[in-house]
Amino acid sequence: MSELIPLIGFTFFVALIYSSVGHGGASGYLALLAFFALPREQMAASALCLNLLVAGLAFWHFFKARHFSWNLIWPFCFSSVPLAFIGGMLKVPASVYSSLLAGALTFAAWRLLFELNLNQHEIKKNPPRLLSLLVGGLIGMLSGIVGVGGGIFLSPLLLLFRWADPKKTAAASAFFILVNSLAGLAGRLVRNQFQLTPLLVYMVLAAFVGGAFGSRLGANYISAKWLRRILAVVLLLAVFKLVHAIA
Repeated sequence: MSELIPLIGFTFFVALIYSSVGHGGASGYLALLAFFALPREQMAASALCLNLLVAGLAFWHFFKARHFSWNLIWPFCFSSVPLAFIGGMLKVPASVYSSLLAGALTFAAWRLLFELNLNQHEIKKNPPRLLSLLVGGLIGMLSGIVGVGGGIFLSPLLLLFRWADPKKTAAASAFFILVNSLAGLAGRLVRNQFQLTPLLVYMVLAAFVGGAFGSRLGANYISAKWLRRILAVVLLLAVFKLVHAIA
């Protein structure tokens, strides 16, 4: 139990930062669980449970602040949810899972280090439906396998292609994460591979407090960029440990 205090502290930190941009933080929780060498079988389901809690808090605050657009997000969710369910049912080899997770964490670190800021007047109309369905399905499958909600992949695309401003992106990502996390958990339940870390109860408390603060700050105030840079370093350290373990 010597790792309990730092694990709680980092969980609070991850929830605070991720929720400020409408994310649940699954990639961050997976990085922590990998860094503290918890069993691989417990990682995905535990991260998705925390994801549901924090993404739910984030969605509530961004929805109350009137940043949510149903027309923007529903095509992505329509294709992502069934494929996230299928991805959650798949049982991939440990080396493949670790490689996919390392790639997801690297992408998350890049997203945090190089934040995309766009002027609201530059925003285009919603993406073509067919493209939204294709992108949503691809993200859903990857998210279901790895054990994330997919917001870390969707939000850069929404910003990069100027389909939404940062606030609407955060609101859309939070909802996207909620439904995909539920689908991924359902897939694991069907597969009978739903295992949680005994430390989850402590992480839930830390994530709730961090998510409540972070989502309120992100929906109504500016977020602290330097904290995201620190979190990116934490993710990259976890990637290094995963790559070292694979090698």
